[in-house]
Amino acid sequence: MGFFVLGVDVTVLNVAVPALQRDLDATLAQVQWIALGYALALGTAVLPAGAVTDRIGRRRSFVAGLAVCGAASALGALARHPGQLIAARCGMGLGAALLLPAALSLVGDLHPAAASRRRAIAAGAAAGAFGGLTGPVIGGFLVEEFSWRAGLWANVPLTAAALALAPALVPGPRAAPGAARADVGGLALSATGFLALVWAVVESPGRGWTDPAVLTGYGAAAVLLICFVGWERRSRHPMLPLSPLRDVRVGTGAACLALMSLALFGALFVLTLYLQGVQGCSPWQAGVRVLPLPAALAVGAGAALPLLARFGERLPVVLGLTLVTCAFAVQAGTRPGSGYGRVVTFELVAGLGAGLVARAAAEAVMGAVPRERAGLGSAVNDATRQLGAALGVAVQGSVLSAVYTSRLGEGDGGVVPLPVAGASGGPPAVAREAFVAAVTTTAVTAAVVSLAATTAAWYWLPAGAPDAAD
Repeated sequence: MGFFVLGVDVTVLNVAVPALQRDLDATLAQVQWIALGYALALGTAVLPAGAVTDRIGRRRSFVAGLAVCGAASALGALARHPGQLIAARCGMGLGAALLLPAALSLVGDLHPAAASRRRAIAAGAAAGAFGGLTGPVIGGFLVEEFSWRAGLWANVPLTAAALALAPALVPGPRAAPGAARADVGGLALSATGFLALVWAVVESPGRGWTDPAVLTGYGAAAVLLICFVGWERRSRHPMLPLSPLRDVRVGTGAACLALMSLALFGALFVLTLYLQGVQGCSPWQAGVRVLPLPAALAVGAGAALPLLARFGERLPVVLGLTLVTCAFAVQAGTRPGSGYGRVVTFELVAGLGAGLVARAAAEAVMGAVPRERAGLGSAVNDATRQLGAALGVAVQGSVLSAVYTSRLGEGDGGVVPLPVAGASGGPPAVAREAFVAAVTTTAVTAAVVSLAATTAAWYWLPAGAPDAAD
């Protein structure tokens, strides 16, 4: 249930952009923050959350994460201003950061045998994937029948049920003796650094790419992230030990995961806007029409297993990233009269490639990390995916806004780009053409990112099947 809640929360509001714009009078920048706040908070907090879990105990951390998720969801459902909803989404991400490492650790407690543990982890991953898969459909149905607030209220009974069952079903070991202290300094530097970077990217279309505040944001992000690296090198209890990242398999695998998430999650944000704004889908219809993407991703993850066993990590990662690049080439050919066939082609090809990358790149990271550091490898996988997803929404949403408003001859980068919904700046046909041009530009941007990741994987990931000892 915890994994399912975590998965649903990632995608449940993806199809609620028009409703959020109408109800809260949200700008595109604010909508981007609502979409990425959860992933940003989860990505920056999941590494130190592992140390907190070890100190306070796994059941306490699991229960606390569920409680924070449920409470933040309720506060978000009551929001009357976009800023309140953004804060609630970040709170949900912090709760998920506590829940995730605790849930994975509890699986190990409940299933000490290796075969049983693998099955249990697979079941948890399947529950999370099913939550992410059904999130847009659930969210679309609730938005259409009730309101976007129902998508957040739905979290409350789920978390309440899990909290009621936890005392009876979840083991409660004491906190580990001598557990490492949480790296508060590292968390503060990394969180503020990524926050400054995302803020600058999101605000660039509205303020201007050379606005002093935007340039200050980029500069502050660079300084803070450099200081974070220096802090981690000197910290006695770093939240991100840097020595494993020097292994080319770990560094390249993590980079491929981040760049793949940047391309794909940003595209999912753009795609839901396109389906509702250009193709005229309702929220529920848009949710149903994105189902081929996660379904193909699941197929790709399964297809990666025999390729990994025979060829090692490089072939499936390079093949997957090549497919993702080709999918964005298909999307870059979108025209105002294009139908759903082009969308579903993009989803199937991109999902298949992303599944190959997600499974093989994670194997590259986990295979290079010593067994006693497996928790760190898992946390690196989770953090890079979530931070990549947050940056993807920020980057592609900002490119979309900049191109769309430029084509319409407007200076306001905060316009929510939904031409069919009555965006200002000209007749619907003109707005539709401007929005499609913006979609194709974001596709080209994502194709460049995925091509760069393909090149890095080809040069730096080792070729050949893993040794039998691995």
